[in-house]
Amino acid sequence: MRSTGHNNPTRNGEGDQAKPGGGGPPAVLRAPIRTVKRARRLRREMSPTEALLWRELRRRPGGFKFRRQFPLHPFSLDFACLEARLAIEVDGEAHDRGDRPRRDEMRDRLVAAKGFRTLRLPAREVHRNLEGVLLGIVEECRALGPLHPRASRGGPPPRSGEDL
Repeated sequence: MRSTGHNNPTRNGEGDQAKPGGGGPPAVLRAPIRTVKRARRLRREMSPTEALLWRELRRRPGGFKFRRQFPLHPFSLDFACLEARLAIEVDGEAHDRGDRPRRDEMRDRLVAAKGFRTLRLPAREVHRNLEGVLLGIVEECRALGPLHPRASRGGPPPRSGEDL
């Protein structure tokens, strides 16, 4: 059989290439694979305190969605609410010793530069007063407010210039 010089069209997007300058995920969702792999490992190795708090945060208190061991290069945040841009860190006793307070402060500044506020929770408080900790987290998320207004139930979000 002789070739006619025509190429067969690709099927189901085969050979599609990413377009230059074309969107992609927001910067906060892009992290180097090393950071992502470390976050995955940390999810498997959560401390008992983190596991206790995660059990409650995954129920979406106050309607807020949380992620655990969220990779935010070069760190992995213990928990994060992307809607409110809140990072939640559970600190054990080691965070009160040596140069850890200074390192934590520097880390909080770097996380703030990426648009997140850090809420540090002592591990002992999570065990003593879990309900109060959850109320504080929800209150903080509400105070920070969502980045974008939520869509009304049953319909698309309002268009530019329309009232809510």
